[in-house]
Amino acid sequence: MLIAGNWKLNCNLKEAIQLSSSIFDILNKKKVLSEVALFPPVIYIDSIKKMNKNSNISIGAQDCSKNVSGAHTGEVSATMLLDIGCKYVIVGHSERRNGNHESNQDIFLKAKSVIDNKMIPIICVGESLKDREAGNALQFIESQLKESIPINNNNNEFIIAYEPIWAIGSGKTATPKIVTQVHIMIRKILNDIGFDGENVSILYGGSVNRNNAKELISLDEVDGFLIGGASLDAKHFFDIYNFVEESV
Repeated sequence: MLIAGNWKLNCNLKEAIQLSSSIFDILNKKKVLSEVALFPPVIYIDSIKKMNKNSNISIGAQDCSKNVSGAHTGEVSATMLLDIGCKYVIVGHSERRNGNHESNQDIFLKAKSVIDNKMIPIICVGESLKDREAGNALQFIESQLKESIPINNNNNEFIIAYEPIWAIGSGKTATPKIVTQVHIMIRKILNDIGFDGENVSILYGGSVNRNNAKELISLDEVDGFLIGGASLDAKHFFDIYNFVEESV
């Protein structure tokens, strides 16, 4: 199980240190059965990583460049993220796909760069409300998977996160029936394109909170969470963590 906290564009340095310290203080006192990873804004990763030297909590980045190097002002490469101690990199989050017009090919290149640098990409997929209501959700996600995952790698080198766009930051959560249906379909597609779908971790994300986490993590097809807003509150994040631990 993986519990990943995506802080998005939140926290100044003082707030980032306070939040991570609170999470470290809580979790470092426990025997952690599941893996916990924090994804702060990239500018704070090094500071938080240094605070985290003696912790079993992993650090990741919210995105990376599809480029390895060159004249790409403002971008951060996978190699740079490896240098500052990242284990995971989120790629293909819908806020990047939509807000920055990133294509499946862009996500493919980012995921490949992350894998080439011996880190693990968390490849996000998910449909819009329009596609869901039109009955196109599964077809849309299938295209994302087939076009975004580098095919020449081992099963343990990537993670999939199902995040229905209509549930992100909206307070709406996909029903257990929808989550199970999509996760089963994802595993089938992974098998079809040459992976062992049963051995690929699939996270759920989309307004995960302490009120729905227990029911969602009880589903056989859910291998953890990619948590947004709830990860900005250490107590709230810990409550979700407890539900995951109880399920292990």
